[in-house]
Amino acid sequence: MRSVRSALVFFAAFAVCAASAPAQESLADAARRKTLDQLLDLYVRNGDVYYRALKAERAKLDGYLNQVASASVGKMSREEQIAFWLNAYNAIVLRTVVDHYPIQGHSPDYPSKSIRQIPGAFERLQHRVGGRMVTLDQIEKEVLPTFNDPRVYFALGRGAIGSGRLRSEAFAPTRIEDQLTEVAAECVQRGQCVQIDPESGKVGASAIFSWREKEFSAVYADKAPQMLADRSPIERAVIGFVYPKLLNAEKDLVAKNAFQLVYKPFDWSLNDLTGRGGR
Repeated sequence: MRSVRSALVFFAAFAVCAASAPAQESLADAARRKTLDQLLDLYVRNGDVYYRALKAERAKLDGYLNQVASASVGKMSREEQIAFWLNAYNAIVLRTVVDHYPIQGHSPDYPSKSIRQIPGAFERLQHRVGGRMVTLDQIEKEVLPTFNDPRVYFALGRGAIGSGRLRSEAFAPTRIEDQLTEVAAECVQRGQCVQIDPESGKVGASAIFSWREKEFSAVYADKAPQMLADRSPIERAVIGFVYPKLLNAEKDLVAKNAFQLVYKPFDWSLNDLTGRGGR
């Protein structure tokens, strides 16, 4: 009887440990991610891409996305899913660009060399990801919000200078929290994200904050200093997002609560290194 009771206690403890342990990335998922990791390490520098070289050597990119098309996303842990969707989005953007490279569009609404010159690049072109057909906009607007972590929106490359910096590495489930922390920390260091000017009293914020106002406000409005309690949720969210990394002069401007939040025009110029980096 005692041995039976001991066995039951052992298996109960094992079940608790197994349930609380983070899901491990499968060998197949790790191998797939390693392919993207190598591509980004080779063709991406400080957020910009050697598109011409990538187009000439695109077999690995196509192979990666062929694997992404049939991946079993539903069996993944939350961390695996976040990494999977961010990597899939960024890889699809790369393929969309190289499919049409070199880009020389004529729409007056965007720069001539811009992913936006590709008709329907975000809202209409469909891609198979995890066994379903989705557009880039659907990934951003329907899939990513389910994770309740607005940092992911600055982890999207978007093929544009105004986006978050495309990393030279893939997102990994075991490092996703550290990687997203770095993404958020970079925001205050990049003028495209947030720029605080104590002299003019203006806080310039990326249009991404306005596009995803609901998500940022829900998570970051309460992280702003108490003296901003009378500000709008998105004003508090922008400050809350960057406040830990602000310089003293910038924090002084915030403390006066007299700043004006303005959204910076999004720069849709292609993040192309070709011709600038020797390739």
